[in-house]
Amino acid sequence: MGNNLPDRMGASLVMSLGWKIVQTKESFLSVFYDERERWCLWLPVFLGGGVAFYFSLPVEPPVWLGLLLVLSLCILLYMTRRRPGMTVLLPGGVAMALGFAAAQGWAWNAAAPVVERQVTWSLSGTVEHAEETPRGQRVIISDLSVQGQESLPRRVRVLLTARSEKVEPGQRVSVRAVLMPPPLPAQPGAYDFSRDAWFRGIGGVGYAVSRVQILPQPDATGLAAQAGHKLARLRHTITGRIREGVGGEEGTIATALMTGQRAAIPSHLLEAYRNSGLAHLLAISGLHMSLVAGLVFVGVRGVLALVPSVALRHPIKKWAAAVALPVTFFYLLIAGAPVPTQRAFLMTGIVLLAVMVDRNPISMRLVAWAAALVLLWQPHSLTGPSFQMSFAAVIALVALYEILAPRMASWRGLSESVAGRMGLYLFGVMTATAVAGFATAAFGLFHFHSAALWSIPANLVAVPIMAFWTMPWAVLSFLLMPPGLEAWALIPMGWGIAWVNQVALTVSSWPGATLQLPAMPVWGLAVFALGGAWLCLWRQRWRLLGLPLMLLGLLSPGMNERPDLLVDGEAEVLAVRGGDGLLVMSEKRKAEFIRDIWRRRDGGLSGQDWPTQGSGAGGVLSCDSLGCLYTAQGKVIALVRNEGALSEDCAAADAVIALVPVRRRCAPVTIDRFDLWREGGHAVFVTPNGIRVESVAAYQGKRLWSRQRGRQ
Repeated sequence: MGNNLPDRMGASLVMSLGWKIVQTKESFLSVFYDERERWCLWLPVFLGGGVAFYFSLPVEPPVWLGLLLVLSLCILLYMTRRRPGMTVLLPGGVAMALGFAAAQGWAWNAAAPVVERQVTWSLSGTVEHAEETPRGQRVIISDLSVQGQESLPRRVRVLLTARSEKVEPGQRVSVRAVLMPPPLPAQPGAYDFSRDAWFRGIGGVGYAVSRVQILPQPDATGLAAQAGHKLARLRHTITGRIREGVGGEEGTIATALMTGQRAAIPSHLLEAYRNSGLAHLLAISGLHMSLVAGLVFVGVRGVLALVPSVALRHPIKKWAAAVALPVTFFYLLIAGAPVPTQRAFLMTGIVLLAVMVDRNPISMRLVAWAAALVLLWQPHSLTGPSFQMSFAAVIALVALYEILAPRMASWRGLSESVAGRMGLYLFGVMTATAVAGFATAAFGLFHFHSAALWSIPANLVAVPIMAFWTMPWAVLSFLLMPPGLEAWALIPMGWGIAWVNQVALTVSSWPGATLQLPAMPVWGLAVFALGGAWLCLWRQRWRLLGLPLMLLGLLSPGMNERPDLLVDGEAEVLAVRGGDGLLVMSEKRKAEFIRDIWRRRDGGLSGQDWPTQGSGAGGVLSCDSLGCLYTAQGKVIALVRNEGALSEDCAAADAVIALVPVRRRCAPVTIDRFDLWREGGHAVFVTPNGIRVESVAAYQGKRLWSRQRGRQ
């Protein structure tokens, strides 16, 4: 009997543990069903999951797969409609399939020829978009015509020379330009411009080598094209008049705020806005759209309230919302309708419609429907920072409002005095900045590899200036443009911009203004986003389980493996990890853009200079006139610049990275000029167990937008 005591104790322990699991499961299901009114908020999350799954595939799926998945899951949902468990789970699967199908459909819809190699064309076409940059005018040309060429891209982006005549959207132009394929990622895992260019229909980028000539406008064009060109010309005209009214750096910021054109902003000022946490002020998003709508709404309602017979007998609040809605739509069109502005207009428009039909204007459901519409209309926007950061901030702020709304009634007594109002305003700005900053932190780290640590004091000063001074003058300047009196409003608007510029420059110069971190892995961003959704979309205490996930996502850059060696696809620049753990880069005068991306993704710091002769980089690099030898984890990697080094290095090294062709049997791991040409940049990871190589081609996969040189 005594011998059976351990068995009985073990059985009792197992039964107790099993009962606790059953109780936990029942409690979990009970809380889950109590939150059933919030289930619909997860629609954009599942849609985004389907979109993300499509973009994560290594090969392009069959064109019919997305539609088949949607139809199959819809049929299965109908067949199991009487099973409660299935009716809870399957709608999420249907939403994922719908997101997958939307992304796949838009990807195929965007299909168009892409320039395969560098070419020089004398092309003619219609200017679709034009904006000023510090180096000249950058234009997007569509409806192309090139003599002797039949398969042409839908659009190309060309940088015109500074000597060229300024062009306007809608004009037919002719120019000789050097065009190249949209650039590949700088390294595996880096930003993929070629994918974004695919969805924008841009099949080539380059620069003009002649002056542009303006051609006669053709007589027959479609109504849609005419409307688009007129709107683009109006936007271009407004931009020019803004620059005339507000000169210098303030003028570049003014055009960014009013027409969304940011290319002319000086790099040092743009960097100051980013480092101070004020970059969100430069993108026409929720803040600007709500300010414009609010100013029009308050102005119209205030004017109507001055007429007692109208104010007492008619719903002037709804009338004001009805006037503000088309004004915000006009602002959307003038801003060029980028993704943040679309999201902001959808949110603002839904709020105004809610006011018109007597519904609550601040609701998480409104955010969910806006996100779902954007994902279905532009699914590729999910991968960009504008969509991710704008929706993350809005969701967090609405969740905060849902928590604080019951307490706001008790705070109204504090706002009776001027000091109380100022205190509540400062508290609101500080709280909103902190919440939005935490909600968007991981997305900023993932895309920009930095975080602004002094964003709260910067926003405390800059946001009131933007809200109460700059944007009201911007709205007034729009109203004064028809009679040509916009300068009366643009000049004081420029004063406000100058104040905000000074705030950005001052805060960005403070010690420790930015935190530079290595690149965040994709799984870290996904975990952070899932944790944020769990925290914000639920209402009960189990929402707090999202905080550990968000923290794990923020810590993921420290868990990401960093490459020991990098080489770009053009065989111009190399980088190795030195003895101090920092990247040491070659060829300081070449591929500065690539070098800057490598530096940012590695944490923002560079190591010692690349030695031309002898050893360097903390003793791990030894160079001569033919190349270098790099030693890491007991492995020797030969970096070959001249074919004369191959005879010795192929036999002695564990790996060979050759910037020249290798036409002989060489080391087990060999990357030569042909590999770089076919597969783009490479990243090499050295461990005691071996050497692992990743390429840009493998990172992109065999997708519609990827370049597979030298392959079928």
